[in-house]
Amino acid sequence: MTAAKPLRGEPVFILAPPRSFTSLVSTMLGQHPQMYGFPELNLFMAETLDEFWRGVDNDGGRKSTFWPVMRHGLLRTVAQLYAGEQTIDGVALAYRWIRVRARHSTGEVFQELLTKIDPLIAVEKSPGYLRRRLYLDRLLEAAPEARFIHLLRHPRGQCASVLKARGGKLMLMMLNAIDQSGGMAVIEPQILWHDANVLVMEFLNELPREQWLRVQGERVLADPDTELTRICQWLGLPCGPRELAAMKTPEQSPYAHVGPINARLGNDINFLLEPRLRPAQLDSHDLAGPLPWRPNGEALHPAVVELAREFGYS
Repeated sequence: MTAAKPLRGEPVFILAPPRSFTSLVSTMLGQHPQMYGFPELNLFMAETLDEFWRGVDNDGGRKSTFWPVMRHGLLRTVAQLYAGEQTIDGVALAYRWIRVRARHSTGEVFQELLTKIDPLIAVEKSPGYLRRRLYLDRLLEAAPEARFIHLLRHPRGQCASVLKARGGKLMLMMLNAIDQSGGMAVIEPQILWHDANVLVMEFLNELPREQWLRVQGERVLADPDTELTRICQWLGLPCGPRELAAMKTPEQSPYAHVGPINARLGNDINFLLEPRLRPAQLDSHDLAGPLPWRPNGEALHPAVVELAREFGYS
């Protein structure tokens, strides 16, 4: 693969539905000596910082039942960058920092964060951006030269992980991932996997091909040296032994742990409790056979199978 031109500070966004190895991969890339891994900022789910803080859309609707927790990533980031510590007092400073900028657009705030970490390149992943195309368009308007990594996970693995995760079923219900075709409502994570990935594809297909890269998360875990090198080559960044060693210690990130009581999360709690890169013990999934969460043991939906094959799964 021919190395791309250096990013010159343009941020990198990882796009994927929840439970697609986003926390681990984003944090690993953020440990590259020339990159900076943010927690989930969720900034572009709002137009202004006041809207972000209140968690209410222009029409008065709530963004998410989980919105107070979804603010933790920005709070921890501001505390780290401006107070130098993620403590109760540091987060209190971040509260004030956000309120002072209430009238600023989220794009302006994001650019301010980029300036603060300059010359490092930002890496960010917020699965919430895939809830509405508007959020992706707002992101692109703020950073038109950004690079995007479409991170994949086999539908069986991703669906099973969502159902197993704390609050996963509630999240699926809130996102209307419910199948009512059989006369009985069934929580169906396939809907989230399919619709989120279709949204990413439609968004990326409108961009120049060199602006995005597709990566199977399973391959990153199974062979991190090869996949991280491939990603770095695409970004035009060095990836020798020093860089690989840094990226394979995600636990060294200042955000790879539970935060103070007033901003504990900012990332997947399962990752925060065990942020290390461990030898891959991935289940071998196929696209056929019954699904354990379906009441009658149905297989994956044909549309899901077709899309998974397009992504290279079999």
